[in-house]
Amino acid sequence: MSKRVYLDTNIMLDLLGEREPYYNSITQIATLADQKKLQLIASPISFATVNYFLSKYEGVSIAKEKLRKFKVLCEISKIDETIVEKGLNSNFEDFEDSLQYFCAVDSGCEIIITRNAKDYKNSLLPIMSAEEFIISIASK
Repeated sequence: MSKRVYLDTNIMLDLLGEREPYYNSITQIATLADQKKLQLIASPISFATVNYFLSKYEGVSIAKEKLRKFKVLCEISKIDETIVEKGLNSNFEDFEDSLQYFCAVDSGCEIIITRNAKDYKNSLLPIMSAEEFIISIASK
């Protein structure tokens, strides 16, 4: 079984929006997922948020096409009443971050990749940037 890696919304946006200087490291992670060396997981919230930004800057059809292609590489976590309940009762300052975290836990992820590690200071899962993750697996 390959490593299960949860992508926060900002990482998904870095990839699909080709945002520099972050794009290179997330493309390396996406390539590893394409090679079945790891499994990417993202939430429906991330899909909705990324669609909003990509549609605004690149147009609706391009946004949907990019999301369709990304969906092939990625498993989508579920958000249900239990996850919302956990998020509402957690000690996360930001509700959306709590939902992301509990989606990652519920999906059996081993790590969360984000550029906002401070948002996950209460996480029991390891938190890394895409660059840190690439460095960590290269050193193994």
